[in-house]
Amino acid sequence: MLTHEIMYQALVDKDVSYEGTFIAGVKTTGIFCRPTCTARKPKPENVEFFQTAKEAILKGYRPCKVCNPLEKLNETPPQIKEILDALNADPSRKFKDADLAQKGIEPITIRRWFLKNHGVTFQAYQRMFRINAAFKKIQQGEPVTAVAFDAGYESLSGFADSFKSVFGVSPVNSRNKQVINITRLETPLGTMFACAVAQGICLLEFTDRKMLETELKSLAKLLNANIIQGANPHFDILQQQLEEYFAGSRKTFTVPLYSPGTPFQQSIWEVLQTVAYGTTSSYKQQAIAVNRPEAVRAVANANGMNRISILVPCHRVIAEDGQLAGYGGGIWRKKWLLDHERAHAHS
Repeated sequence: MLTHEIMYQALVDKDVSYEGTFIAGVKTTGIFCRPTCTARKPKPENVEFFQTAKEAILKGYRPCKVCNPLEKLNETPPQIKEILDALNADPSRKFKDADLAQKGIEPITIRRWFLKNHGVTFQAYQRMFRINAAFKKIQQGEPVTAVAFDAGYESLSGFADSFKSVFGVSPVNSRNKQVINITRLETPLGTMFACAVAQGICLLEFTDRKMLETELKSLAKLLNANIIQGANPHFDILQQQLEEYFAGSRKTFTVPLYSPGTPFQQSIWEVLQTVAYGTTSSYKQQAIAVNRPEAVRAVANANGMNRISILVPCHRVIAEDGQLAGYGGGIWRKKWLLDHERAHAHS
């Protein structure tokens, strides 16, 4: 149970695991904040807590300008989203500092944002995007020379050096190499990373998941592939279906999935997809479903290794006593997803 003391401590600690579970109203200023707000903390007696922003607004509070509680968590700023959309439309395009300034974006701002959210500079991101588009054209049989100049490179040697720095092989030796595309998606529960290959979506995780880096490395090793920023046809379908899911109008997903793993893991992930929207299952029920009633712990581990959140609904698996067991995206997200599905199960 979330007591006033627990929520206040989470507010003081700026604990991201409580995002989505409460809104804090500050009586002395009349503003309301998300749990991770970095503004100066009020005294405990000057704070009241609400489940939703709507409740705080109805009580007369206004949103904090520091943490922007009405915005999606970690949402991409509109100006940067415009840049990303332009790169998606034309991967060969190059944005220089003067181009950014013309759009009202401080170059230092976009550099910091890309380093924080993608771990690379904006220039490196653009280069990876161009190289990824070039890689696909080479795999489709287009000549390396034509691809290099279409990607905006002025020399074959410059293109070859950039290509090898990303893929570890020269362009002419890359036809047997695989690439995993990665992109950011905004949701009401925060930003997610999605990965896709030709067969389908192979990863969908919240960007603050602690095991994310390990999952990405494991996936790249399993598929003998490089993970590169870039567009993928599956991303458009995924984006649309996720928006419908969060709006309460979609209960099943049809976007293709690709989940490499051991035969046991794959059997558990298949069972997961039979747990209906708005319902829950237990680890023991899953173990029985795969004729391994003694393997409850192994089942739990296989659930934890699921890389495709929401679509492969490990959030619907709870402990046998009804408690919400561990969830990589955070217990608060698991609770939100279950409540959301129950609310829309019969709509």
